[in-house]
Amino acid sequence: QVMESGGDVVQAGGSLRLTCTASGMSFANTAMAWFRQAPGKGREIVSCISWSPDSTYYADFVEGRFTIARDNAKNTLYLQMNNLKPEDTATYYCAADGGSFHLCPRASGSYLKWGQGTQVTVSS
Repeated sequence: QVMESGGDVVQAGGSLRLTCTASGMSFANTAMAWFRQAPGKGREIVSCISWSPDSTYYADFVEGRFTIARDNAKNTLYLQMNNLKPEDTATYYCAADGGSFHLCPRASGSYLKWGQGTQVTVSS
């Protein structure tokens, strides 16, 4: 089971921290990721982290504003989002069980488990 929380309505320039808890898998040994989907657009990767926490990936649009982190003891994934922009408005999804590769996969099809999503709305 994968469950996200932390979405909210914030003003541009604000911050949010998304949280994802996962169960039913070997959390510490698998890649995790955040994807997002805006209305009328396809799902796109935001960031991912391999089982080795020092291997991460960020989409170009992140531009240093977001930080992904994991706490294996709590089976929890985080996404700290700072300096949010209106174009960050989307439903954010946690993707789990992406395998035990050194580099986390960037394709949505590589992840076996998904949460229901949490809405992030950034007002201008």
